[in-house]
Amino acid sequence: MNKKTLEKYKKLLLKMREDVVSEMDNITKESLNKSQREASGDLSGYAFHMADAATDNYDREFSLNLASDSQKLIYAIDEALNRIKDKSYGRCVSCGKEISRKRLQAVPHTTLCIKCQREEEKKKT
Repeated sequence: MNKKTLEKYKKLLLKMREDVVSEMDNITKESLNKSQREASGDLSGYAFHMADAATDNYDREFSLNLASDSQKLIYAIDEALNRIKDKSYGRCVSCGKEISRKRLQAVPHTTLCIKCQREEEKKKT
């Protein structure tokens, strides 16, 4: 892959990383840094109803899962940026063939060509 194309993908990955970090910050601010009482908007001295507590716990767990998924995506993006540095970006880590430009445009942090990705997905089912 030529230098100009690598730079294009680098910019795309950096923008994607910035968006994910921003989204993760919002998740943290909106739900994970608040107590259950603050998150529900109930600042009174009354106790929570069990159903309200369960809903709040579900919401917090959902937010934690989103943050975890975001962290995994940031890791994948960072790995792709490292592959750009060492000039191995755009090659399938499984078969060594070039990953199509269409695939890289859609999933710039991918490590597998479409054929190897399908094989990986078959193994999981």
